[in-house]
Amino acid sequence: MKTSDFDFELPQELIAQTPLERRDASRLLTLDKVTGETRHMRFYDLPTLLRPGDCLVLNDSRVLPARLIGKRSGGGACEVLLLIDRGDRVWECLVRPGKKLRPGAKVTFGDGELSAEIVGEVEGGNRLVRFDYEGIFLEVLERLGKMPLPPYIKAELRDQERYQTVYSRVTGSAAAPTAGLHFTKELLSQVEAMGVKVCYVTLHVGLGTFRPVKAEDIQDHEMHAEYCVIPQETADVINETKGRGGRVICVGTTSCRTIESWAAEDGTLKASAGWTSIFIYPGYKFKVLDALITNFHLPQSTLIMLVSALAGREHVLAAYAEAVRERYRFFSFGDAMFIGEM
Repeated sequence: MKTSDFDFELPQELIAQTPLERRDASRLLTLDKVTGETRHMRFYDLPTLLRPGDCLVLNDSRVLPARLIGKRSGGGACEVLLLIDRGDRVWECLVRPGKKLRPGAKVTFGDGELSAEIVGEVEGGNRLVRFDYEGIFLEVLERLGKMPLPPYIKAELRDQERYQTVYSRVTGSAAAPTAGLHFTKELLSQVEAMGVKVCYVTLHVGLGTFRPVKAEDIQDHEMHAEYCVIPQETADVINETKGRGGRVICVGTTSCRTIESWAAEDGTLKASAGWTSIFIYPGYKFKVLDALITNFHLPQSTLIMLVSALAGREHVLAAYAEAVRERYRFFSFGDAMFIGEM
């Protein structure tokens, strides 16, 4: 199967640049994974698609405000984007301008509250950066850092919490698990009150999620690895749900990839933690997931391949074409889909 098989035409003006004022007012396109039938709703209508005995699986990862704007010791602005904590105050980072930030270069941020030195270079051009600060690093980042928004978002984000889900709690992602951005605390309470279980996994989203598929044949694509955790409590809820015939509905492709990475062949789960590089594309047989809540994804991306594995490439591309005709908002701050058997 070719990467070009997952292409579609998307007008630039449909790429959402800012979040809606009300999280759950986004549009919701439902897609029957068997028939391909679609319906148009609002996200606050989600409870009408759920049944008592179902469970929702959410990714509680919180985005690190990992984009730092600083000044080089020799003068001039620079940007440092935190990627991986290597320990002992050293992070692997993307830096700009790369030519000016070689090992030995020094940088300051804010009013000198945070300083850094480039201490190494790794394969691919990333730098190893040692930071110097007083207190707790995450608190310093909360004051000085900015959200590492996807490259297709050009607008400045006024409220950084709008790139966090309302249930985020474990800091570590380089990008938001965006399907969850549509939920409010009130909507989650409403869902639980109707007898739907809500449980959490953690997958720290890497910047590789925005990396294009360059291989002509999708089977030649190498997935980036991301760290994920399934608590015992979540494994128990999912196993109980499957055991009594309820549906497991993942909120976002990250939640889907987490549970599918660690599921046994019979679809059962146990507490797990580790790195996953699972690549889900048409032909994959889902072990646990029954339905998926997700945003609209980039053309030729691994994520549109994942949803095509669930509902079929033809059904997904037809639904995307309908979403374009109906002027849905796309990508991180855009609208949502519910994909399952209706």
